[in-house]
Amino acid sequence: MLDFRMETFLAVCKYMNFTHAAEALNLTQPAVSQHIKYLEKKYGTPLFIRERKKLTLTPAGEILRSALESMRNDENTMKKRMKESLQAKRVLTFGVTMTIGEYAIVPKLAGFIKAHPDTDFHIRYGNTKTLLSYLYEGSIDFAIVEGYFKEDNYRTRVYKTEDYIAVASREHTFARPIRCLKDLTAERLLVREPGSGTRAILSRVLALKNMSILDFSHIVEVENIHTIVSLLREDCGISFLYKAAVEREIADGTLKEIPLCDFMVQHDFTFIWNKDSIFSAEYEKVFEELQ
Repeated sequence: MLDFRMETFLAVCKYMNFTHAAEALNLTQPAVSQHIKYLEKKYGTPLFIRERKKLTLTPAGEILRSALESMRNDENTMKKRMKESLQAKRVLTFGVTMTIGEYAIVPKLAGFIKAHPDTDFHIRYGNTKTLLSYLYEGSIDFAIVEGYFKEDNYRTRVYKTEDYIAVASREHTFARPIRCLKDLTAERLLVREPGSGTRAILSRVLALKNMSILDFSHIVEVENIHTIVSLLREDCGISFLYKAAVEREIADGTLKEIPLCDFMVQHDFTFIWNKDSIFSAEYEKVFEELQ
């Protein structure tokens, strides 16, 4: 169980502000300061750097934050497992992004579920940013995500590597001849919401070419892959998606891949869990089975 001063430390890490942490914990600001000073004395090192009212973690503070988050999440998992033991059942809770959950993992997941008839499964959908927050708070055991994230806080395994392509309706007529990525900026772009891994990949690729999503003539922002695919079928614009999400439509000729001379992208679907978790061996085993 985490010491109450460690809980205070994690709250300060979350808000990077003593006053906001005090309000969240229903403590006074001097009490928060005392808790942090106690930990700094205990570990013999500063945990925060205070410059011009801005708070940042020291390298030692980063180490402590990572360790305490793992301890907190493991404690939450242990509490959950202890309750489950009263019902003689195991519950596995994990998260997947929309693309992965609906297009990339179903056959393997079906086999995994059938192989564990004594286990209940809670599968949570969300974009990459949302799933990382679930891991941070300890409400899921692991996740399979796309996009970019800070790997320092997690143990990672590459689940699958997928092609990421430009796609349009078979009937689509382009505003101008298409040879490279910049030629597509005259088109209406169908794109996922901020926080989505699918969008983050596109943003990163565009940035490398000194471009952005805002360079496209019009944008339709959609929080659902199925809706984007449906809008593509109705010729409402072009999009950039994992090929796995539109393989069926490309195969039956409803949609087509847009060939570009300067856009050949692959990206990983990554299996992740909190670094230093005492359940790491168990999650490694799940990963191997899903593979």
